[in-house]
Amino acid sequence: MAVTLAFDVYGTLINTHGVVVALEKYVGSKAPAFSSTWREKQLEYSFRRGLMQNYEDFAHCTSNALDYTSSYYDAALTQFDKEKLLDAYRVLPAFDDVREGLVRAQKAGFRMFAFSNGSAATVETLLKHAGIREFFIGVVSVDEMKSFKPNPAVYSHFLRRAGAVGADAWLISSNPFDVIGAISAGMRAAWLKRSPDALFDPWGIEPTLTLSSLVDLDEQIAR
Repeated sequence: MAVTLAFDVYGTLINTHGVVVALEKYVGSKAPAFSSTWREKQLEYSFRRGLMQNYEDFAHCTSNALDYTSSYYDAALTQFDKEKLLDAYRVLPAFDDVREGLVRAQKAGFRMFAFSNGSAATVETLLKHAGIREFFIGVVSVDEMKSFKPNPAVYSHFLRRAGAVGADAWLISSNPFDVIGAISAGMRAAWLKRSPDALFDPWGIEPTLTLSSLVDLDEQIAR
């Protein structure tokens, strides 16, 4: 059976800090820190909603996180400003290594899916804008389960939707919580260490594989 690859989207294929340029117009030199806090709160809100079983989609978490971050940095953002920033979040760029890595993985014969906390429609827009939608058989969203990663049910949902079994399926993610979640649910997982300073959570659950770039993903998995 062909190996199935589930690619996380935000932070793995798509650079969430691509919004920094848009933020500079509103918060100047605070833009990098603002972007980091926004991303951290976005994930925190998804975790909390998943645990509380009080679901709103990822776009809602992103908007709530922007409201928090705006207050935290005392940024005088109008509702119109926030809508412009949320619009920018829907057309973020891919990382530089993504296209080449996907081309090589496709040539190697892997079955590739995008697997995201974002809604299917939002992810479709992101991937098309980044010019990489063509590489994926389909988009699998946690929105279909009304929960978020790392709920084990969403990884099981991915396997059902992709027609795969855990032994033949890999998650590819830059997010340690996602890698640990996938492994805990019976999949294999590659951690994409996008920063040399990135740390993996010391939970006693290690990535099946650690990468610094998507370019050699096909060779590493084939070993």
